[in-house]
Amino acid sequence: MQTSSDRHEYPAHWEADVVLRDGGTARIRPITADDAERLVSFYEQVSDESKYYRFFAPYPRLSAKDVHRFTHHDFVDRVGLAATVGDEFIGTVRYDRIGAGGRPAAGADADEAEVAFLVQDAHQGRGVASALLEHIAAVARERDIRRFAAEVLPANTKMIKVFTDAGYTQKRSFEDGVVRLEFGLEPTDRSLAVQYAREQRAEARSVQRLLAPGAVAVIGTGRTPGGVGRSILDNIRDGGFTGRLYAVNGALPEGQKELDGMPAFRSVRDIDGPVDLAVVAVPADRVPEVVAECGEHDVQGLVVVSAGYAESGPEGRERQRALVRQARSFGMRIIGPNSFGVINTSPEVRLNASLAPDMPRAGRIGLFAQSGAIGVALLSRLHRRGGGVTGVTGLSTFVSSGNRADVSGNDVLQYWYEDADTDVALMYLESIGNPRKFTRLARRTAAAKPLVVVQGARHGAGPRGHAVRATQLPHATVSALLRQAGVIRVDTITELVDAGLLLARQPLPAGPRVAILGNSESLGLLTYDACLAEGLRPHPPRDLTTAASAADFHAALTRALADDTSDAVVVTAIPSVGEGSVGDAALAEALRSAAAEQPTKPVLVVHVELGGLAEALSAATSTAPQPGAASGPVPPAGGTRTGERTGERAEPRAGERARADKGAEVDDKGAPTPVPPPEGVHPIPAYPAAERAVRALAQAVAYGQWRREAAEPGKVPEYEDIDERGAAALVHGLLARGQGLTLTTEATCELLGAYGIHVHRALPAPTPDAAAGAARTLGYPVALKATAPHLRHRADLGGVRLDLADEEQLRRAYAELTELFGSAQELRPVVQRMAPRGVDTVVRAVIDPAAGAVLSFGLAGAASQLLGDMAHRLIPVTDRDATSLVRSIRTAPLLFGWRGSAPVDTPALEELLLRVSRLVHDHPEVVAVTLEPVVVAPHGVSVLGASVRLAPPPARDDHGPRTLPAY
Repeated sequence: MQTSSDRHEYPAHWEADVVLRDGGTARIRPITADDAERLVSFYEQVSDESKYYRFFAPYPRLSAKDVHRFTHHDFVDRVGLAATVGDEFIGTVRYDRIGAGGRPAAGADADEAEVAFLVQDAHQGRGVASALLEHIAAVARERDIRRFAAEVLPANTKMIKVFTDAGYTQKRSFEDGVVRLEFGLEPTDRSLAVQYAREQRAEARSVQRLLAPGAVAVIGTGRTPGGVGRSILDNIRDGGFTGRLYAVNGALPEGQKELDGMPAFRSVRDIDGPVDLAVVAVPADRVPEVVAECGEHDVQGLVVVSAGYAESGPEGRERQRALVRQARSFGMRIIGPNSFGVINTSPEVRLNASLAPDMPRAGRIGLFAQSGAIGVALLSRLHRRGGGVTGVTGLSTFVSSGNRADVSGNDVLQYWYEDADTDVALMYLESIGNPRKFTRLARRTAAAKPLVVVQGARHGAGPRGHAVRATQLPHATVSALLRQAGVIRVDTITELVDAGLLLARQPLPAGPRVAILGNSESLGLLTYDACLAEGLRPHPPRDLTTAASAADFHAALTRALADDTSDAVVVTAIPSVGEGSVGDAALAEALRSAAAEQPTKPVLVVHVELGGLAEALSAATSTAPQPGAASGPVPPAGGTRTGERTGERAEPRAGERARADKGAEVDDKGAPTPVPPPEGVHPIPAYPAAERAVRALAQAVAYGQWRREAAEPGKVPEYEDIDERGAAALVHGLLARGQGLTLTTEATCELLGAYGIHVHRALPAPTPDAAAGAARTLGYPVALKATAPHLRHRADLGGVRLDLADEEQLRRAYAELTELFGSAQELRPVVQRMAPRGVDTVVRAVIDPAAGAVLSFGLAGAASQLLGDMAHRLIPVTDRDATSLVRSIRTAPLLFGWRGSAPVDTPALEELLLRVSRLVHDHPEVVAVTLEPVVVAPHGVSVLGASVRLAPPPARDDHGPRTLPAY
């Protein structure tokens, strides 16, 4: 695109799609010489006031010289970016490198640039300038520019706010009637927080526009009942959608204005009025035409249920890419293609734009599924369990992402994070497109409300429709990293529902102590064993005998809940026979009333062949005692709703007032639907098997512990002896020799030494005499080691000789090694001074292309290699992370004095882990570090072997500017 005089080729990696503040999308890209007409057209649409603010004087039109200057860049010292929607500019930003005195400059010696923006008036307030600032700052850092300067008129308060709100460290001055702002471009904690907050608001808003539309058009509705489009149209209508609904079918006869009583049109362009959401159910080859019509009508978003995309092969994959590019060119977001649809049960919306024939019960659970089939199964189970076990527990929203071409689980998490109607998030994932971002969002979401995830395709490639970066990490490692972020990881959709129902309606347990009571000794013992197997601390079961009455259950549960030595209660119940046997309704009321008196602890029921009990437990009980005024209501695991404080009841929502006024409602089949119980009364979940109830409880216990710890996060320590600049210079110099390289022993020791990590010297010993000379240099006692790849770190094969006290022993050992394993050239022997005795461990850090930087720790040898006993944490690691990392492996007791051995210096080990984490975090070029073995002695640690690999860092990462996945 650029002329031959330009210094760099067009930087395609600067192109990016972004979500703006209102939820729409725009494309940011470099400005080139081909954009002259677009720039002139853009400038003509800008108001005189905005032009005055940009140029500090009336400037009605651009001269030919201006156009040339603003469209010809070298992409180093002069760069311009444009935000576009369709083929039009809506905003521009440029920088010019300057030197002393503010004059134009060239080269990395001048590290400051002057920056200026211009945004079309019609698009001001959408966050265009903020997005452009993030991207131009990232470009400038890439071109070795460290500071921006901007001159702004005092009256241009909007632009001043863009700069001041960005979070960069800045300096402000006022001279000659102009405000001069100078700020560094290195990301700060505040600038990243601002960036993430803007990202959250924008992406949440983009999903809200899809889930709470005011007007919906279903495109591809058949004229006769049946078919995908007609079914979705009927489901939206029958679900009671509160907005405007239109049927669109290009084959409708001229003059037909209705379809089964609903307004009907041949094209979405014929609709007189705005359309917020279009549900596209036409064949794949007709979708581009439909998308174009929707874009021209300013439709805000699409749900594409049409199939025939990436799931069908290479041709479909390219069709899917084209679909996303086309939709984004109009500023629209897409759910799908190959989606099952979306549901929002809010009384203000009541949208069932899905293939599910029945609108789910309204509730506090958000559900996301990448598979349509699994989505159907989950909706069915939640509907069945919601009515049969926990009554009012139902869905807030449901999203089936299909091929996840655009809107992903990350976007839905952003929405759920601030959604007052969602207390618990359930997700079925078959792939994670951006694991780094998912982990970051999951950590933030889990601190506010439970997030339960089940992963499909764990042991093979993901679905063909999902374009994701491949991870090199085992599934167990990815699961460990998700748990570190507070995600409740389960293995099956049954466990997903079990955990979700418990967390949606019961308070979090304060600890692992469990009281067990019931009318079956055997069922109680099964529950006790299940608790032990899940790592809980159960009290001996209390057998109420089969003759127990409802009053007996009430009294026993009341005592168990009042007991300070228990954190949760599991009630077991089997059918009883004979006169005076307890009835299901009476037992349910006894349990509910006892739980309502002490609402601070979770209660679960394990029932055997007591379907009536599950039904009774789910029923609303308006006569249940209210909690005492002193205690106040306790929020469920999802926390308090927006507008509430713990212990206070917010004004009821519209839907709640309606239900309270009407009492029990009746569904479309004439059956009564559950009514929410009084505030503070938590419906009790019931499970048909002890192990299912206990597993759900164990997950709640672990999540509660994580949440308490997350309330006081650790810190990344600062170490005065770290030479970050020296390490950066060394890395830069080493990378100048090649694109990726494994460092020599000398370079490895130098780089690690800059971070206070000292590796024991190992001197080469190609001959016995060289070995003896090395030993004299290092001092006895020494170790003789073979470093050939097949013998390295394999003391079990005899390739290591330890505690060699003198030259005689050393020469004897040298002879033995060469006799057993071959010549010195094959063995590559080295001599190393003996380290204090201790426990051999291994420390690794790796940059995974999908998951990001990961720190791993385990014991050296069979424990890590054969048993896979390694623990993992995301980098940067905090002091609390390091402490838990050391204690997370199964063989950790060996570090703490197991069977009378001396405890080792775990604080020194934790410091080593923190230093490795800092090294990798500070220098993204360090893509792999291995320290093996690391001998942890009773006093201090000794790093006996180390390797480091460098590679050029990625152009953009999760700390870079906001972007949507590229297509």
